[in-house]
Amino acid sequence: MSTASPLRLGVNVDHVATLRNARGGALPDPVRAALLAIEAGADGITAHLREDRRHIRDADMARLKAEISKPLNFEMAATDEMLAIALATRPHAVCLVPERREELTTEGGLDVVGQHKALAPAIARLSDGGIRVSLFIAADPAQIEMVARLRAPVIEIHTGAWCDAVADGDRAKAESEWQRITAGAALARAAGLEVHAGHGLDYATAEKIAALGEIAELNIGYYMIGEALFVGLAETVRAMRAAMDRGRGKIAGNGRA
Repeated sequence: MSTASPLRLGVNVDHVATLRNARGGALPDPVRAALLAIEAGADGITAHLREDRRHIRDADMARLKAEISKPLNFEMAATDEMLAIALATRPHAVCLVPERREELTTEGGLDVVGQHKALAPAIARLSDGGIRVSLFIAADPAQIEMVARLRAPVIEIHTGAWCDAVADGDRAKAESEWQRITAGAALARAAGLEVHAGHGLDYATAEKIAALGEIAELNIGYYMIGEALFVGLAETVRAMRAAMDRGRGKIAGNGRA
């Protein structure tokens, strides 16, 4: 039986930086976006410093750490360069993600089972540095069990396949992916892990997944920055928070809608 804790919203500001970088100047400023999101009700800020610096830059990470009043979640690949930057920046949390230069966005979860020997020292270094570590994975039992063995305290479930199936109207695949997420979240909580989720979420899918009591945090970026072009970032954060609250309110005695 799960109990519903408050559901946190992490706002990813990567694509404010994408827009800025299209012209190569200083505006729009992702740090200003982060401050506006927090003022509107975000519980934290997520930013992904990629190897090719396609959106967030090193200076953005330093300013985010210095200027925001809420936790900073530093998404990164488990490379020596990124470990050094994270240990110097000291964010509240690091989410280890897979990364390929050719990808437009993160295409899937980490293969923790196949890469556990490489990930173990990275997790240990970050943990020893006082940084909370999460691993971005598919809702697969073998991956979840390996995260628990590596003693990382948090997983973030990759929701992209589910969200894509919902958007495409593929009901069978959407239901199959939803059952994977539901089972994975339950397994992770039973293993003592904190469960986050993200990738591809919009108002409707965020509302639905918020009804899973095992999930403690949603990290959402691209959709919200897109919506903000039309209604403003503060209104988008408030609308997302409202959708999440509606979903959380549907939790029944067994922890699900």
